[in-house]
Amino acid sequence: MKKKLLLFLVNLTILLSPVMVFAYSDQIIVGGENIGIHIDSNGVMVIGFYKVDGEYQKGTPEIRVGDIITKVNKKEVSSIEELTNAIDKYLDQNKIILTIKREDKTIESELTLKNIDGVYKTGLYVKDGISGIGTLTYIDPGTKIFGTLGHEILESSSNKRIEVKTGTIFDSEVSKIIKSTDGTVGEKNANLNFNQIYGKIKKNTLYGVFGDYTAQIPNGKIFQVGNPEEITNGPATIYTVLTDNQIGEYNIEITNINNSADIKNITFEITDERLLKETGGVIQGMSGSPIIQNGKIIGAVTHAIVDNVKNGYGIFITTMLKEGER
Repeated sequence: MKKKLLLFLVNLTILLSPVMVFAYSDQIIVGGENIGIHIDSNGVMVIGFYKVDGEYQKGTPEIRVGDIITKVNKKEVSSIEELTNAIDKYLDQNKIILTIKREDKTIESELTLKNIDGVYKTGLYVKDGISGIGTLTYIDPGTKIFGTLGHEILESSSNKRIEVKTGTIFDSEVSKIIKSTDGTVGEKNANLNFNQIYGKIKKNTLYGVFGDYTAQIPNGKIFQVGNPEEITNGPATIYTVLTDNQIGEYNIEITNINNSADIKNITFEITDERLLKETGGVIQGMSGSPIIQNGKIIGAVTHAIVDNVKNGYGIFITTMLKEGER
């Protein structure tokens, strides 16, 4: 019987320090559009385990959720297909050596392959990419760098940041809103058009997702960039999409400014009854929605406050712009 492999997818003192000079524009195109986001990870991530013949296969030394498989018996792999093909070559040996990246360490783990009714099983659930939606924050017309989300993308099972091998942002249209209620954050559902690509993702960082905008630059509104010291408690607005890809402007009230936080710099409350009627508060998919105050873009929505979903957090736009340029 032909062998089959079953792999579940799923002492000089430096006198002068170099100065970082950022090239971002002081006027940028404000987004608000709903976008699809897809990232192919740099390696294959372990997201869980399943029992094989009554026990878990975790290798020696033990493989952990969040580990990135980079090689099989010294052969480099960067996708599930490459991983499957590499393992398939060593089925007769019943054991393989996986090279694993775990944070800043490289580990080799011996994993036993078990033949169950002619099917070889690894005991690993793995993933090599992730897709979702968000809101485009800005495009810098000078550099064509875009920024979105205002926070990192994490793989949900492992809570680990996805390292970018390749990635794109692309067209999507909101098809349904699931409302937020205190204790439960709602979400946007959207139809994704993977073929209409707007840009290439270069990095997924604590401060957002960034890359090069490759489509024709849209005729969006150009706003002056507002610095953190210009932000005040009081009225502001956000741009986001609730239906199809129709950008709406909605009222919020900034209630606190935190200059020492990494990304939760701006605390706000949604005061717009139209938005509250449709969403109940801050929802998933709203991340990246630009925040405007006194005619300037000052930040982007990043998080809901779960136990009081009318309230949320935002990041300073200058933080995103600096990160996009690094």
